[in-house]
Amino acid sequence: MEKPYTFNLLHLLFLYLLLPFLSNSIPPPAQTDHSEIISRFQRYLQINTSQPSPDYQKSTHFILSQADSLSLQSQVIEFVQGKPIVLLQWPGSNPSLPSILLNSHTDVVPSEYSKWVHPPFGAHIDEQGNIFARGSQDMKCVGMQYLEAIRRLRSSGFCPKRSLYLSFVPDEEIDSRDGAEMLASSDVFKNMNVDIVLDEGLASPNENYRVFYGERAPWWLVIKSNGAPGHGAKLYENSAMENLFKSIESIRRFRASQFDLVKAGLKAEGEVISVNMAVLKAGTPSPTGFVMNLQPSEAEAGFDIRIPPIGDLESLEKQIAEEWAPASRNMTFEFKAKGILHDDLGRPLVTATDSSNPWWTLLEEAIKKANGKIGKPEIFPASTDAQNFRKLGLPAIGFSPMANTPILLHDHNEFLNQAEYLRGIEVYESIIKAYTSYIPPGGHGDSRDEL
Repeated sequence: MEKPYTFNLLHLLFLYLLLPFLSNSIPPPAQTDHSEIISRFQRYLQINTSQPSPDYQKSTHFILSQADSLSLQSQVIEFVQGKPIVLLQWPGSNPSLPSILLNSHTDVVPSEYSKWVHPPFGAHIDEQGNIFARGSQDMKCVGMQYLEAIRRLRSSGFCPKRSLYLSFVPDEEIDSRDGAEMLASSDVFKNMNVDIVLDEGLASPNENYRVFYGERAPWWLVIKSNGAPGHGAKLYENSAMENLFKSIESIRRFRASQFDLVKAGLKAEGEVISVNMAVLKAGTPSPTGFVMNLQPSEAEAGFDIRIPPIGDLESLEKQIAEEWAPASRNMTFEFKAKGILHDDLGRPLVTATDSSNPWWTLLEEAIKKANGKIGKPEIFPASTDAQNFRKLGLPAIGFSPMANTPILLHDHNEFLNQAEYLRGIEVYESIIKAYTSYIPPGGHGDSRDEL
């Protein structure tokens, strides 16, 4: 029995001596994979999909090519001509289970090229590994992280029990009307049998990921003031400009009171009502500009108001009518947009963030399993496509895995560090695996303990 043992020992010794030569001749697979992953992200970022003229043709072709490489089912839907929604599916082994939807938008906001240190559609990587591009945070990163996470899961041999859908919608940056809103109300969506939606979040300057369970709705208010015209040198009461200034001052005080709550740490940004003046119109035009010695008879101002789903709407509307635009001062007002904050039963459009919602619990566990940390659940300070799905009564969670990252969406020099992008892929791999494997208590299949 000793001879075979001697032979095995010599064989192992030979392999041990040969190993350094083998390792030098084969490139490390992890490095190669990372290079290809970043390259795919750069290619998506380099497609100019900025409003108002996004290159949907190139972005659609790119997404479909990625779907083909992953053997995902795909279709392109145009509820409105020229605004494509790309819908991908990874079929689950149990079609009786409701599906998962991962949503992202392909469009981005415009850029002031002269204010960027690197071209906004160049996807330049600097020495620190920061990828500069419009959409690197909002939100081409998340759309690609979905795809790369699926690539990893497929390579590992994982098979989902629930079907997984990915939607790439065209117009989130301009109101979602022809994209997510129409998708959510369509028979296509009804047939998808979706049980949970994940959508975009925000970057976090610290180590904790930010997770959003609701969002503020936009109320776009226009206030108009009327008064008698007069000479520019005349002092008199109730001019259009004077009345408008009184309204602006009242609104400014309200804005300051809300902002003080945020600055004092008493409330998060998404929990207060924000008001910002976006438009100011007055004056009588002339060939050289404006008539300076004539006080106008009309003036108006426009305000972007954002209201959390827990806000006191009745009190705000009363304040607008009585203080901001009272008829007693020859003021009128109208809403150019009035976002929905409650469902048909009057309940706030929010997603539960406790044990009553298994999708929330699964998300927490999956992020922790990927060595991530999450902060306190938040109300998203602006609005996203997720609102269209919450209106249907579906749980929808906003989550963009970007920790230790400055918040630069819509800003000059938007960037995301490549290491943070790669880490986000691992997080979404963990989430997708948990979500598509979940069997509710009393259902048929594997238990959550096996996730």
